[in-house]
Amino acid sequence: MSLFRLDASIRTEGSTSRALGDIVEAEWRATHPDATISRRHIGTEPMPATAWADAVSAPWTPEDNRSPEQAAALDLASTLTDELEDADALLFAVPLYNFGVSQHFKSYVDLVLTDPRMAPGATPVTAGKPAVLVTVQGGNYSAGTPKEGWDHATAWMRRILEEVWQLDLEVVTREFTRVGVNPALDQFTDLADEIKTLAEAEATRHGRTLASLLHAA
Repeated sequence: MSLFRLDASIRTEGSTSRALGDIVEAEWRATHPDATISRRHIGTEPMPATAWADAVSAPWTPEDNRSPEQAAALDLASTLTDELEDADALLFAVPLYNFGVSQHFKSYVDLVLTDPRMAPGATPVTAGKPAVLVTVQGGNYSAGTPKEGWDHATAWMRRILEEVWQLDLEVVTREFTRVGVNPALDQFTDLADEIKTLAEAEATRHGRTLASLLHAA
């Protein structure tokens, strides 16, 4: 029994996405105390800047003529895909940055998709696996808010994880994480506290579900 956890926050201390991910992980651990948890911290240890381009170009280059960078990129893509294939369940903690998907997560996804096991037309090694996506937002971009529609990340991540990678996905979202940091948002303190409580409850519930699905299997 194993869990793969990916964190995309650029912070190690004070990260809301990491904190919610910790709740999911704790619930998993409560059911599977002896299970293996593998981790990748792409926010603090990002993918090499040229890795995707090198991995894309490598298959079109005769093996004997590939550069060291191309070979390394292919090896990295294979390692990333091995991590997904070897895990029984997956946890992704990815914050919203500047209204869009984290560049670190985008680079990670792009590189994984260069591996033949995850390429278009193949049945991905992740197909049918249970997963939780934790995502957090400094503001609030839900329906009816002044910035409705400014979240350009969550829909993309769901499309990748649910439809491309074919995961059995649950999503935990927490908005207004900048309340208490940005004085302009002080009027939303009570709402932010309520949202935090609800998000933590959702993380607990989805963590238990993630564990119980495999426990039952």
